[in-house]
Amino acid sequence: MRRSALPFHYGWVIAGVTFFVLLAAAGVRTIPSVITPPLEAEFGWTRTTISTASMISLFAFGFGGPIAGTLVERLGLRRVMFIGIGLTALGIGLMMTMMQLWQLNLLWGIVVGIGTGTIANVLGATVANRWFNAHRGIVMGALGAAGAAGQFIFLQVMFNLAAGIGWRSAVGLVAVLIALMLIPVILFIRNHPSDIGGEPVGGAAAATGLRETGTPFWEAIRTRDFWLLALSFFICGYTTNGLIQHHLLLHAVEHGFVEVEAIGAVSLMGLMNIAGTLASGWLSDRYDNRKLLMFYYGFRGLSLAALPFLIDMRGLLIFAVIYGLDWIATVPPTVNLTAQRFGRASLGTLYGWIFCSHMIGAGIAAQAGGFFRDLLGDYHLIFISAAVLGLVAAGLSLGVSIDGRRRPIRQMQPQPGGAD
Repeated sequence: MRRSALPFHYGWVIAGVTFFVLLAAAGVRTIPSVITPPLEAEFGWTRTTISTASMISLFAFGFGGPIAGTLVERLGLRRVMFIGIGLTALGIGLMMTMMQLWQLNLLWGIVVGIGTGTIANVLGATVANRWFNAHRGIVMGALGAAGAAGQFIFLQVMFNLAAGIGWRSAVGLVAVLIALMLIPVILFIRNHPSDIGGEPVGGAAAATGLRETGTPFWEAIRTRDFWLLALSFFICGYTTNGLIQHHLLLHAVEHGFVEVEAIGAVSLMGLMNIAGTLASGWLSDRYDNRKLLMFYYGFRGLSLAALPFLIDMRGLLIFAVIYGLDWIATVPPTVNLTAQRFGRASLGTLYGWIFCSHMIGAGIAAQAGGFFRDLLGDYHLIFISAAVLGLVAAGLSLGVSIDGRRRPIRQMQPQPGGAD
């Protein structure tokens, strides 16, 4: 398809299909919070045991990031999307026949983990940076918002399906819906703007201020900036996917909230997340991304500190609004900082590993949440730990340098007034 065949740039078609792929992948990640009680009732598995499968899945999800970053460079966007969607649909579909714990660990933990990780944020970052030299922050914000929309839509759908037709039939139907995403990927996804005979949205890259060159992986990991980005994103995963996505609904129900109302609050959180992530994309095109991250992480830490003390629906709804506004808001500035610091050519690989650290943090929080709930009877300690780490991440974010110099750790000296 050539540029002249459409009244708008074909990059917007790529972004649109990618949005729905990311929405589906994110929606799948809400499954554990819905099927955990049925699994406990049917098999007698403990919360810690089920959380272990979630930890494996999040780890696999994380390592799917650098895998995707490498494969996109070698195989192209369309093939990588096809592989990720296929693995996800296969793993979820086979969960219908699950009878043993090892099957949960294999199917949800490894197969679905790698599948969804392959079509997660790294893919979105690659699309935004490969197809857009203008409006990149907005596009990255929209693709990040796909995760929030997926949570908002799928959580409600999964809850209603599981209550109406049982958890096995529900996951089978979700597998079919995921598999249907293969159709638009095959029909519309292209790998590079040159495939449609044109340039990225906004034209040549010179006006963007981003280097087209890259930084080799082994050189990047010798810099302080890489580890500041990776550690802050580790905390991001700990305080979002691992803890809130897996345990907030269970925590709310166990503390007296009506299940339908609690799901409504979590869905509201997803809705606010869409607004927050879109706003973050707009802001990341205009303001210092390090200061944005400091604000996001600090605000998140304060909201998490209040969570154990919420005792009524009004408080839970206020938390959903405040926390939801900055859940995935960290993605656009983190992607921008990675591209600014290390060059756009290496974004797929380097952001893949930074995203991997995010999911390692998420996996640890998922397991720790289940463990401490079984040990202490509630989630209070793990929520407070997340609050403290959120404040730590706020400080780490300010230390990132964006001057483009590739200084090894051993050669770096503190800079008066911070790095600019």
